[in-house]
Amino acid sequence: MQNINYSAYFWQDEAIRLRAIAPDDWESCYVSAYDTPARRFLECAIELPPTISGAKKFTEENADFSSTNRRIMFTIENLNGEIVGGININSIDERNGTFSIGIVIDNPYRGKGYGTRAIHILLKYAFFERRLNKFNNNVLEGNEASAAMLRKVGCVQEGVRRQVFYINGRYHDSILYGLTKDEYTEYLLNKHHHT
Repeated sequence: MQNINYSAYFWQDEAIRLRAIAPDDWESCYVSAYDTPARRFLECAIELPPTISGAKKFTEENADFSSTNRRIMFTIENLNGEIVGGININSIDERNGTFSIGIVIDNPYRGKGYGTRAIHILLKYAFFERRLNKFNNNVLEGNEASAAMLRKVGCVQEGVRRQVFYINGRYHDSILYGLTKDEYTEYLLNKHHHT
């Protein structure tokens, strides 16, 4: 195949690239399922032990944007082509202009800013290409990394949904974050002034 010129490509920045999930991604998906603390923050539950067939089924069902669960699922790679995690836009409500984002960064790649970068790409797509207006997300109490990442892209804490998740013998709160298109536009303008 010809070499691809990525220099003006929308779905990447200086460090990461978003691409379609490929059937071969099952292995990365399988391995990351063993990270119980991360999965608990993501799913707000303890899952049954991972299976290879489950990982293969997941990647097949979501490969090449074929998902029927109304999620737009991406694999996140660094520019060396290593898989660093996954991200999706979900809960798109065209009438009201609302959406959510789900993201997982695999353990060896955390703390490098990859997640924040991936969220920025999806926020730009949602707000400026899909004409959506409001990003809503919630974080399990104690998930400081995700909360910090949401604040980094300009989200504000809107409230606390109390005692909605039962994990490890007790009820946990869900912290609600949000961001409007106008707030994000303002955030981007201010960011460019400071750099």
